[in-house]
Amino acid sequence: MILTDINVSAPLDAKVAHSAGLMSGMLEMYPPERIAVAWTGGKDSTVVLALWREVLKSKGKEASLVLVPQALSIDTGVKFPEVMAFRDSVSLQWGVDVKIIRPDVDLSGYPLAEDPVKCCADLKIRPLQKAIEVFEIDLLITGIRRDEHPSRVGRSYMEVRDDPEHTLLNPILEWTEMDIWSFITMHRIPHCELYDQGYRSLGCRPCTVKGGSAERDGRSSEKERNLEQLTSMGYF
Repeated sequence: MILTDINVSAPLDAKVAHSAGLMSGMLEMYPPERIAVAWTGGKDSTVVLALWREVLKSKGKEASLVLVPQALSIDTGVKFPEVMAFRDSVSLQWGVDVKIIRPDVDLSGYPLAEDPVKCCADLKIRPLQKAIEVFEIDLLITGIRRDEHPSRVGRSYMEVRDDPEHTLLNPILEWTEMDIWSFITMHRIPHCELYDQGYRSLGCRPCTVKGGSAERDGRSSEKERNLEQLTSMGYF
């Protein structure tokens, strides 16, 4: 498959077509049951899930099949309850097969956020790696964007990974925060109520606060400094 590029300044409808085209092409390479969206409950991955759902609907009509979208959702135990409630509500509304992933960690005595790298590894990365293997996921579709963080500027549309072996598809790399909200508004895509309360980026409760001049200013600064390391360890 040839992966064509698109410029960040392209119109939103061109970006939508490009992202949908990337996703549609994946169905020529992987069976749909081996593909999942990494759904955090945040705005970006919800947009990706909405696009993936439409791609599956279109492909299903061609083959007279009902193709059910599949998602992996990490519940660290310290996520915002509003995010989890949003995920559960939308998954029922959209008919998404959500595989909920939980860490094998006793949170009662765990030093949350004291070492953000270790915390993310224990609560997110290892559970995600285990789920990819258990649910036999060959392709994981993410909602990461280049303009979110300097470490993501050089990311590729497709990235082959090991431990376990799988491929990441990053179909909205060139989208901006404004693109996301424009798409949500135009297509009436649901979003978590926390965004209406002043949050711009949603992570775990100990590492997320409202506001900031940049989109991820509300995230833990220590985690943000180590995001490239977390990606190398297996995070998307």
